[in-house]
Amino acid sequence: MSLQFDESSILAAAKSALSAEADALAAAAKKLDGSLTRAVRIILDHPGKVVVTGVGKSGHVGHKIVATLCSTGTQAVFLHAVEAVHGDLGIYTPGDPTILVSKSGSTAELLRLIPLLRQFQSPLISIVGNINSPLAQQSDVVLDATVDKEVDPLHMVPTSSSTVAMALGDVLATALMIARRFTEQDFARFHPGGQLGLGLTLTVKDVMHRQEHIAWVKCADSVHSVAKAMTDFPLGAACVLDEQGVFTGLITEGDLRRVLQKFDKIGDVKARDIMTASPITISPNTPLKDALTLMEDRPSQISVLPVVDIAGNCLGLVRIHDIHLTNLY
Repeated sequence: MSLQFDESSILAAAKSALSAEADALAAAAKKLDGSLTRAVRIILDHPGKVVVTGVGKSGHVGHKIVATLCSTGTQAVFLHAVEAVHGDLGIYTPGDPTILVSKSGSTAELLRLIPLLRQFQSPLISIVGNINSPLAQQSDVVLDATVDKEVDPLHMVPTSSSTVAMALGDVLATALMIARRFTEQDFARFHPGGQLGLGLTLTVKDVMHRQEHIAWVKCADSVHSVAKAMTDFPLGAACVLDEQGVFTGLITEGDLRRVLQKFDKIGDVKARDIMTASPITISPNTPLKDALTLMEDRPSQISVLPVVDIAGNCLGLVRIHDIHLTNLY
């Protein structure tokens, strides 16, 4: 038997939940104070790693905090609070700071760790949903993750509380990036795979189609010749050369479609009549991230660009499709 529900009520509840989580984040932002800068200073002053721990949903938040810290220049590992007392405390080097994540601040597994962590001279930074809790009281720095209520219908499921805790982890990572002067080049070093990393490390010359693999036409060539050249080299565009063999324009598939709509007879139409003279071009050394921005962040997206050197010589073509394909590797 299928469940019956009111779609409008479901959507209204979903919008209300998102708004409530946004309000919880805004409230957390107002509560940020010197505790954040103290936490940043503790981590910056220690040459080693940060250990993050939590239980249940807070543990999942902790895993995400570790991933964000590692990807932004701060060494971090996740410690399972239960396994810690069965040998995993061996991960510690004296002085490693610990970030403890807990909604209640009274998580028994975390409280049992505190005396042991003190033996490792570990500064304790808590992200906690109750600033009057035992965990908060025994921590060196407290980041306030309290929320008025959870957004689920029962007001019990970690929703807004886990969102705020995760956001505070993001804030801490962001502050550390600023303090370390973390650059795009640093980011690329930690992300050699995936579109983010490849967009920073690869350049246009790494993915462009070179001269011998693209369509070339002369200014005086007929539209028929242009269409044939673009069929032989189906990259969506043809580069146009003047009488001296100098690159002077670009014809795209859109230009061909428009000429067919504009002229009943195209026998006398030449490449120079339909090309875009002095088109937007790009350097072969441009990072793919910047190339993608140039092609996408405009009212009308560019699908193909001529690649030219400093002297204005066309070296090839790069398509937006080629840039997106880097995500496959």
